[in-house]
Amino acid sequence: MVTNDTPDEKRLRLASFVIHATRGLVRDQKSRRRVMMVVLGGAVLLMISGSTFLQGALDPHERPGWFVLFWLVCAWLTITAILIAILDVLMVSGGARKAERELREKIERESSRRSASR
Repeated sequence: MVTNDTPDEKRLRLASFVIHATRGLVRDQKSRRRVMMVVLGGAVLLMISGSTFLQGALDPHERPGWFVLFWLVCAWLTITAILIAILDVLMVSGGARKAERELREKIERESSRRSASR
């Protein structure tokens, strides 16, 4: 069987996959926290290695491009972890507000049911 996969279709499938994978990570608290820890761990590992054994290779006077690129990647990973943490806090607080609202409604229904039966 011959398929006609054009580059546009491949890009569309890749974009669709990335969107669905991101949605899954955003919705699942456990996955979101794992990704946050992995990204933050990678940023810390890069910062430590850049300050120690990669210091010679990242000399800003000899290789300014590599130096800037390396620290931009470290900053990008750190900011990504911070944004995931902020999203996690917002999602948890939103879930807590929803649970509180549902509990209040349940209590009001129970109290109105009890007062109606008296």
